[in-house]
Amino acid sequence: MPSTKYERTPKLDSALDRIGIPSTLAWGFVGLLLFMIGDGVESGYLAPYLVSRGLALDAVATISTFYGAMAALAGWFSGALSDVWGPRRVITLGLFIWIIFQISFLAIGLSHGSYVAMLMTYGLRGLGYPLFAFGFLVWITVAAPKSRLASAMGWFWFAFTGGLPTLGSQVARLAIPRIGEYKTFWLAALLVLIGGIILLVGVKDKRGATRLVANEEKPIAAVLRSVSLAWRKPKTGIACMVRVINTAPEFGFFVILPGFFGDTIGFSQAQFLTLLSAIFLSNIFWNLLFGFIGDRFGWRKTIALCGGLGCTVSTLVLYYVPLTTHDYNLTLLAGMFYGATLAGYVPLSALTPMLAPEHRGEALSLLSLGAGAAMLVGPGLVRLFHHSVGVGGLMWIFAMLYLLSACLAWTLTDPNETKAGI
Repeated sequence: MPSTKYERTPKLDSALDRIGIPSTLAWGFVGLLLFMIGDGVESGYLAPYLVSRGLALDAVATISTFYGAMAALAGWFSGALSDVWGPRRVITLGLFIWIIFQISFLAIGLSHGSYVAMLMTYGLRGLGYPLFAFGFLVWITVAAPKSRLASAMGWFWFAFTGGLPTLGSQVARLAIPRIGEYKTFWLAALLVLIGGIILLVGVKDKRGATRLVANEEKPIAAVLRSVSLAWRKPKTGIACMVRVINTAPEFGFFVILPGFFGDTIGFSQAQFLTLLSAIFLSNIFWNLLFGFIGDRFGWRKTIALCGGLGCTVSTLVLYYVPLTTHDYNLTLLAGMFYGATLAGYVPLSALTPMLAPEHRGEALSLLSLGAGAAMLVGPGLVRLFHHSVGVGGLMWIFAMLYLLSACLAWTLTDPNETKAGI
């Protein structure tokens, strides 16, 4: 068993520490927010934009699926590489990949209208954001004390979903009428670059620049060990499956809901982007609340009941309320309900490392693999079932997946749960 260099802050020194933000990482949360705003600019209009350029919805789903496959791969690598390289190096690599392939996507894929180029450049860009964001996630597990870990994770997801797609969608809504859809993609790249620079320059915590496991551990071995952890510590594998289900429907929604709300319900593009922001504005505030709730009510119970069962109900509400009423205000409320229940999964990021405390980076690699795989599974299910069951059938498939996740999450008992009250 390799030794680790994980350390815990012995006390909470500042107001930031007391609310769950490790003070040594404060600028990292700001940089993450800006990075994810840039990453989320396209989320509400990329699919209809590509369709308007002549691509079929199936082709767009294929691009999103390949992007998700690359994101899953990067998510898997992020924790293990953070262990052997240090989080800062992984974050830097993620930023570099995102910028290079975004420029390639815009200058080669979209400019020349090449489907193959769009597929490859946009897909490979999917390697970037998980390395950046989940590398920072590992850094948080090093810097945050266990008593505030779920709260720190709440702040992580606050910044993450505050950008993707909440504020990102609003940037798109404001920018598209002024500079057009294509130039808005370039604006997104600028925001990502600024956010990356703020994180890398502003965070001085030295633990992010050093390896987190024994010196003899090799990168490939660490990645492979992160996979074997799923059967060495089976509950980490279950946590990975729960994480896949957590956001797989969300990424499926990005493919099917723009057309559903536009063509079937009759909402405008601006209305849909505002709806998307409302969903995730609700989500980011509930991310914070469920971080605090999870530390008190119990991580496992919060995930299973508030996240799994909650999303089972709210997914169907998000579909049937607009379908039966066509009322925009009620739809906004339905969307905010879904965003709130989606936040119920926040304690999963705190619970999973505790399922294998001596292999936290490997456990987070599995969790990040699940987060990336969600981007593959969601659009992949759309690609497989859209023609046969339509949007309504897909919403029921997603709801049943959430119900399954509730059952799986209920089995994730931390060995220290009864002692720690988590």
